[in-house]
Amino acid sequence: MLAHANRITSGSDYKAVVRRGVRVVGPHTVAYLRRNPEPTPVRFGFIVAKNVGSAVVRNRVRRRMKAASFDLLPGVPAGTEVVFRALPTSVHVDWPDLVAELSNALVKGQRAR
Repeated sequence: MLAHANRITSGSDYKAVVRRGVRVVGPHTVAYLRRNPEPTPVRFGFIVAKNVGSAVVRNRVRRRMKAASFDLLPGVPAGTEVVFRALPTSVHVDWPDLVAELSNALVKGQRAR
């Protein structure tokens, strides 16, 4: 589970990352990465809209994305803010494919900056 320091919690922070961040589109997710100029901890946010499925399905998708982000946390440079948006196809993706997609999005987003 991600620590509170590693989570984006305010709507204004979500907006800032989505609007000003680098966008990386994958088959099941869209990732937005933004570099914070201050040396803050890495922070993750998750957006799972109603088009993904019922509340039970959306929560399962969000939990899986959080678990994958926790595994990827050590490889992300400090000061990075990441928002993952789940697409409707994310419901059926296998665990190794989800982790690989999120990892590739982080690598591509860091290269693009």
